[in-house]
Amino acid sequence: MKTWLITGTSSGLGHRLTAKLLAQGDRVAATVRKPEALDQLKKQYGDQLWVGTLDVTDTPAIKQVVNQAFTELGKIDVVVNNAGYALFCAVEEASDEQIRHQIDTNIIGSIQVIRAALPHLRAQGGGRILQLSSAGGQTTYPNFSYYHTTKWAMEGFCDTLAQEVAPLNIGVTLVEPGAHGTSFGTGMVTAPVMDAYDATPAGDVRRAIAQGTFPIKGDVERSVQAMIECVDQKPAPLRLALGGDAYRDVRASLVARLEALDAQKDLALASEMAD
Repeated sequence: MKTWLITGTSSGLGHRLTAKLLAQGDRVAATVRKPEALDQLKKQYGDQLWVGTLDVTDTPAIKQVVNQAFTELGKIDVVVNNAGYALFCAVEEASDEQIRHQIDTNIIGSIQVIRAALPHLRAQGGGRILQLSSAGGQTTYPNFSYYHTTKWAMEGFCDTLAQEVAPLNIGVTLVEPGAHGTSFGTGMVTAPVMDAYDATPAGDVRRAIAQGTFPIKGDVERSVQAMIECVDQKPAPLRLALGGDAYRDVRASLVARLEALDAQKDLALASEMAD
């Protein structure tokens, strides 16, 4: 039996993960903005489920809730940083407030959850951190610029974090799902549309999602099971791509970037100072 701390469990992958873990006998400390979202699971599993109210844009609250969860439950084996959402619009369409909230939730909130958990993980001799990223943490799609900003930022943060905490027996895994049939799509925040972008790739993607022609083939249950199983892998995998689209799109992006880098090899080397 393991004990998990999971943020953003009211819906989507976070809720499915929580339900699956409880069903297999694990304990879960689940955080939500509205605790009633977990009433049914709480009724079914009782003390096996610990519920904390948390908005991850509130840093003092993050510290309080994470500290409380570790204090009341003792050892927590796995911390899953899942809370987040996507701002879906062209770069020019977003408001300053929307940009700030996207960053505060997906970057600052995620970082502060990890920072709050690290002293406890060190004190107990180790643990695992699963950071929900996205295929969009290594590749890009029109209309998701601000979402990509946050996921690419967390990729760099966790890549560095993993190197720092590996000697402390703390493993870090970036979970990179492709498109899955969860409530993620309905939870996307939009902005007023500008006609100037209608005949651009941004408009094409907007129409594909609105018309339901954007392919969604990710199997939520299989992906959740892969997340659960990865915590037993040693060493912890740094990245976990989930879905054929995640594999194909990330691979294509990496290959294109490598080819572009190799094309500049002579220029890069010529820019060094001579010995």
